[in-house]
Amino acid sequence: MGEVVNLNRFRKDRAKAEAKATASANRAAHGRTKADKTKAARERTRAEQLLDGSKLED
Repeated sequence: MGEVVNLNRFRKDRAKAEAKATASANRAAHGRTKADKTKAARERTRAEQLLDGSKLED
């Protein structure tokens, strides 16, 4: 037979784990310097331009 589990505790633990994962993702996304953000934006636009420039015309 299985172990007796307190469902309220289980729900709270699961909510805590989800909040922790969300906080980690937010730290990664928003915890960068302005220089890092501008560098990433420049790289993204350069990659888009390179991709658009190499499209074949129909």
